[in-house]
Amino acid sequence: MKLQEELHRPIPFVSLQQEALLNLLRIGDQLEVRLSRYFREHGLTLSRFNVLRNLILADRPLTCGEIGDRMIQVVPAITSLVDHLENQGLVQRERCDEDRRVVHVRITKAGRKLADTAMKPLNGMETDLFAKLNSTELKSLIGLAEKVRESFVEYDKLPS
Repeated sequence: MKLQEELHRPIPFVSLQQEALLNLLRIGDQLEVRLSRYFREHGLTLSRFNVLRNLILADRPLTCGEIGDRMIQVVPAITSLVDHLENQGLVQRERCDEDRRVVHVRITKAGRKLADTAMKPLNGMETDLFAKLNSTELKSLIGLAEKVRESFVEYDKLPS
């Protein structure tokens, strides 16, 4: 369905750029709602799950800075996320022996188990959410998304 119809918009969009932007915002919102609901069923948020997955993928303890660099969503308070996960027994902090100022975050067995449990049905959800696209279309979508993100980087470099 066209976004203009979905939003019951009586007038056309001002530009193709506006229509593209609003489509991306709508998709992002719909993904956020579905993923938030899904992770809530597992006692997590998308951001907390992302921390756990990053620790699993790294296969080593990470600093909060390293975790922040690997997050899908920009999260200003990585320390707060780690606090919540630590309180749930899903991660633990360890001070670096060589530099006591450095704190590493390690996933616990319980954290790994929860992330793995949540990951299994998530793979099916990803497949279902993109069921209307074939692999060629998915690759095109990925390429277009990369170009949009590159435009964002260039936009951020422009003088204000």
